[in-house]
Amino acid sequence: MKKSPSRWAKGFALLAAVSVLASCGLPRVGPNKREIFAGSVQREGDAFIVAVNDRVTRATSVVPALGFSDAFKNAGVLGSDTIRPGDTLGLTIWENVDDGLLASETSNSTLLEEVQVDGAGFIFVPYAGRIKAAGNTPEAIRRVITRKLEDQTPDPQVQVRRIAGDGSTVSLVGSVGGQGVYAIERPTRTLSSMLARAGGITIEPEIAQVKVLRGSRTETIWFQDLYKHPEFDIALRGGDRILVEEDTRAFTALGATGAQARVPFESQTLSAVEAIAQVGGLLSASADPTGVFVFRNEPAAIANQVLARTDLVGAQRMVYVLDLTQPNGMFRARDFVIRDQDTLYVTEAPFTQWDKTIAALTGSLGAVSTLSTAATTLGGSGG
Repeated sequence: MKKSPSRWAKGFALLAAVSVLASCGLPRVGPNKREIFAGSVQREGDAFIVAVNDRVTRATSVVPALGFSDAFKNAGVLGSDTIRPGDTLGLTIWENVDDGLLASETSNSTLLEEVQVDGAGFIFVPYAGRIKAAGNTPEAIRRVITRKLEDQTPDPQVQVRRIAGDGSTVSLVGSVGGQGVYAIERPTRTLSSMLARAGGITIEPEIAQVKVLRGSRTETIWFQDLYKHPEFDIALRGGDRILVEEDTRAFTALGATGAQARVPFESQTLSAVEAIAQVGGLLSASADPTGVFVFRNEPAAIANQVLARTDLVGAQRMVYVLDLTQPNGMFRARDFVIRDQDTLYVTEAPFTQWDKTIAALTGSLGAVSTLSTAATTLGGSGG
């Protein structure tokens, strides 16, 4: 009678052990190396699996090319007296007669205050007509008005003054100290000086991008390049819109790493080693340093170069493999560039699944032992 529960317990334990060992449902962080390689083109999958070497590193080292075009860089600095659309002018015209075209009977001068330069850059002066003002200096405008009036009144004398207007302004928004509309003045004619006028940027310089919208054109540079390359410190134009924002690039980290998350870039260029460091490194208890993978949709031009082919068309699924245990593995990981939307995945070491199996088996047998003990106790109490 007392041996029956024991035999039942041993049988249950054996059944539990077999069930655990036969099970394929043990928890894990994702596919293992064998499963990833099974999806390769060489094995009738749809992804090219490529071991990273120096040639692959050079072919894939692509970073965003940001910079201003020649049209932006070659625009001259506006002079302090250059008239722009929206400016307001003050005109005084003297006539060398008692009864002039514009002057009253008691005066030989005419004062035209607050003459607005229209959106097309023109002003209207009686008897002189419509005159192009934008882009000219007050002196050039004076000569034009004088020439047009001298055929109608003897020896006209003209004075043109620039009164500050709203046309020579730019707007700054985004991650700057003070968002707003700022006038283009003598100290703030260039991009860097205008950013300084607005209180500088409020984000990390390494990930800051400066976007300039001028008319229908939009061009972008890295903030740091504004000071590394003086030619990017462009002259501003009235109506420019300046936006400062963070770099929007990011990669996804999965597997046996310190964190599984979508991770924004912290610098203009990011290597595989730096990406691993950003997520807390490899998990020492479970990560396989021979199984560091980078999944990427690669443009055809780069994919052809990596694979030494010419026939690929369209974006290609590429899986780059890094083995950090090789003598130069860390150097290759340091040189391999991570790009926007990449997925960094680290597989678990093979022994990890064995540990999980043993842990599951040990836990199951422990539970069986507890049940067996309980059954024996109950049996003894019943006897």
